[in-house]
Amino acid sequence: MTTQLRQQFTGGAKAASEARLAVEDLAAILPAPVLEDVRLLVSELVTNSVKYGGEGPVRLEIKRDDDRNRAEIIDQGAGFTPKARDDDLDKVGGWGLHLVEHLTDRWGTHEGSTHVWFEIETSS
Repeated sequence: MTTQLRQQFTGGAKAASEARLAVEDLAAILPAPVLEDVRLLVSELVTNSVKYGGEGPVRLEIKRDDDRNRAEIIDQGAGFTPKARDDDLDKVGGWGLHLVEHLTDRWGTHEGSTHVWFEIETSS
């Protein structure tokens, strides 16, 4: 069974909270631990989009297909190259992609864009 969520948000201070609310629409079909991780990661990535993505909307797409949960966050930014976090662990900020790396089964970006995706698998 495939389920899909698509939302678009204007940039600004409310985008991350609007994205978290949108993720709640999947509460009935996502196991609680997966829902919590998706909520956190979407919030982090939408925050990055607002902060670094330039003007324009932020698009969120989440697709559940059997035991695979895939989220994509797309904005109008100029693109970036993901970098491993290797600096001061006490530093505030800069944890979004680190969390994505450690809480997902797979993740990536579309080269030359600010289109970030991640997948979390669950048992059927």
